[in-house]
Amino acid sequence: MSAKVQHYDVIRKPIITEKATMASESGAVVFEVAIDANKPQIKEAVEGLFGVKVKAVNTTITKGKTKRFRGQPGRRKDVKKAYVTLEEGNTIDVSTGL
Repeated sequence: MSAKVQHYDVIRKPIITEKATMASESGAVVFEVAIDANKPQIKEAVEGLFGVKVKAVNTTITKGKTKRFRGQPGRRKDVKKAYVTLEEGNTIDVSTGL
């Protein structure tokens, strides 16, 4: 298995929300990552996939809500987000595909 496939296992998708856009103004990019991924793995994956230097990685886990689906109670999955701060002069354009 190639290293690139492993990087895609760590980083699921970029998150484009109002809060993520505000973070991008200060040089940060927000990704949804695997729930079991740790900060060094996330840093290595971002640097490997995008060819940028990472300054810091902050993570947060959002617990899934209990919702009703067709009258039956169900539970949304837990989501882990990574706020990746890049070194000066490095950028990632998440609006285009990889």
